Amino acid sequence: MVTFLGGIFLLVLGYFTYGKYIEKNFQIDANRQTPAEVLKDGYDFVPMPKWKNAMIELLNIAGTGPIFGPIMGALYGPVAYLWIIFGCIFAGAVHDYMIGMISLRNNGAYLPELASRYLGKSMKHVINIFSMLLLLLVATVFVVTPANLILSILPKGFLALPWIIAIIFVYYLISTVLPIDKALGKVYPAFCVILMISTAAVGFRLVTGGFDMPNLTVSTFRNMHPTGLHIFPALFFTISCGAISGFHATQAPMVSRTTVNEREGRFTFYGMMIAEGVIAMIWAAASMSLFKGQTLNQMIASGTPSAVVNQVMVMLLGGTLGTIAIIGVIVLPVSSGLSAFRSLRTIVADYIHVKQDTLPKIFAVTIPLYVISFVLTHVDFNLLWRYFNWANQVTAVIGLLVATRYLVLKRRNYFVTLIPASFMLYAVVAYILSQKIGFNMGLNLITYLVSTLITVGLLFLFWQSGQKQLRTVSSDAFLFNDQKPIHYFASLD
Repeated sequence: MVTFLGGIFLLVLGYFTYGKYIEKNFQIDANRQTPAEVLKDGYDFVPMPKWKNAMIELLNIAGTGPIFGPIMGALYGPVAYLWIIFGCIFAGAVHDYMIGMISLRNNGAYLPELASRYLGKSMKHVINIFSMLLLLLVATVFVVTPANLILSILPKGFLALPWIIAIIFVYYLISTVLPIDKALGKVYPAFCVILMISTAAVGFRLVTGGFDMPNLTVSTFRNMHPTGLHIFPALFFTISCGAISGFHATQAPMVSRTTVNEREGRFTFYGMMIAEGVIAMIWAAASMSLFKGQTLNQMIASGTPSAVVNQVMVMLLGGTLGTIAIIGVIVLPVSSGLSAFRSLRTIVADYIHVKQDTLPKIFAVTIPLYVISFVLTHVDFNLLWRYFNWANQVTAVIGLLVATRYLVLKRRNYFVTLIPASFMLYAVVAYILSQKIGFNMGLNLITYLVSTLITVGLLFLFWQSGQKQLRTVSSDAFLFNDQKPIHYFASLD
């Protein structure tokens, strides 16, 4: 229990200390007008209060990632706590804050546009492909997972899984085309309250229920995975949401379009990632405390982590309260799935230059995306999850490199993003080289050496392009000067 409570304390401490430093390094301007004010359109650009933005951000980024990921990450033992704690404070929360605030300074631009602006125009196409792939996978995963959770609490035979999936799709389709303050602003606060109550209930029962909560000690500081999977790089892909997740880079710009003051950024972006880290800690602790590694592995292998969620809720809270609490878990993937489809529609529309100002145009972009996603729901979940995880962390690397280039151009401390970017770049290269979904080289000395060479090569190219950009930045000072009127970028969105 000491490791669990100490980890949560460190997460909160990180918000007040390192989060404050990251905010200072960014140099906020509380008097600067935001996109929500300047570009207000009653649809995507809508001023909303800080508390509502924070709730939307938390539900957008959470999904089942900080639940399913830590459940599977618990197979490695207490060492998983370290990745959640330090990954969240020094990588994930920094990533979310920087992308949210850079977007805020660039009229709510999404990651592809930011990559084009700060990494070069040729990167826009690469990032668009990765962003669209990631969001499509996220949206599909967050149709399947809530459907399985809903099925687990319904009376047997009451409703078949395909019908539940169809109902979720209909809900997503309706909500995707509504103004953001109606689709998200009205229902997300209620969803967030349900989430917080159910999560707090699980955490409270863990602490007060006399459960044997494993601590990180000399004897447990090792790989405890029952099938012997390597900690690196597998753990860093198993637990993404709750540590660092590229999906968040597709969601933060949505909230940057509804934020009315730059002072809100640390609470909304950095703070909500810390909150997600707390959720991840609770579910990792619950999975380690209630199940032995082999039992947990069998439960996951028998279907999806949904079975573990169901068992945890019933064991900790009882049948009735546990079922109610599962609803709090269901709202996570439902809200993130909706946000994923909404972001995907916006990115695709921007890429193919179809302005989303009428319902026919909105449906012309949206419906084909739903058809593709529906087809993907028939793909094996575990295979889908592995591809999602890799695309997710590649997107995180891109987001951190965008943030690094931004800080370089501003002559500020860029190591706060370059260090986690370099580590995650090495991880994604090693993962795709070693895994069956990639080159299937296995994890050996050759794989690590090749991964190192590729990583160093990519970072060198990044450094070279950055030096070139720095030499020409004086002629493009208007483009990179945050103090210039925001209206300059209005035509770009």
